[in-house]
Amino acid sequence: MISIILPVQNQAGHIASVVEEYEAALVRVPEPHEILLVENASRDESEAVCRALAGRIPGVRSFHRDAPGWGGAVREGLAEARGELLCYTNSARTTAGDLVLALLYALAYPGVIVKANRKIRESWRRRLGSLLYNLECRALFDLPIWDINGTPKVFPRTFDLLLRLSRDDDLIDAEFGVVARRAGYPVVEVPIISTRRHGGRSTTNLRSAIRLYWGAWRLKRRLG
Repeated sequence: MISIILPVQNQAGHIASVVEEYEAALVRVPEPHEILLVENASRDESEAVCRALAGRIPGVRSFHRDAPGWGGAVREGLAEARGELLCYTNSARTTAGDLVLALLYALAYPGVIVKANRKIRESWRRRLGSLLYNLECRALFDLPIWDINGTPKVFPRTFDLLLRLSRDDDLIDAEFGVVARRAGYPVVEVPIISTRRHGGRSTTNLRSAIRLYWGAWRLKRRLG
């Protein structure tokens, strides 16, 4: 089974259509799957929408977290997942085609991590900010990958050190890269061109970017 973890926050307006689009596309994947919706501290009706989806679509399960945090939602999804192939992704940005592509790569090449490498950003500010963060992480942690935060990320359950991630915030993706690098888990990056958003607005701004840059330094000090 493939477990697909979708953190959800303030996405009541579009999460149903996202899940339905994914379900329609996943018929191309020759393995059974489950979708885990991990709603975390939304200020809209996301929790109710997720529960309704779980009630009417077989294989969809819904979970609620009182605390916000991308990393916390990912970790809860991984803890609840039943599959032997695990995937987490940003449901606001990942198209059904990109999700299926990553999963098919992972099935074709077992024993590797498959992750997205987004090649295009919506603006020069996002391109510059992403470049600086990725250069910082490569320098701090000797990482061989680009687009640290790129999702989908797909990996086999046998890479069990990735099930012990500790970050509850956006730095979980940097921690993911560090753990994979130190454990010697091979990584394949799949280039993604799409910049489509299903809905909502990005929460990335100057303040959150600075917090991410500083957080990478603190992560380096903690991990050694």
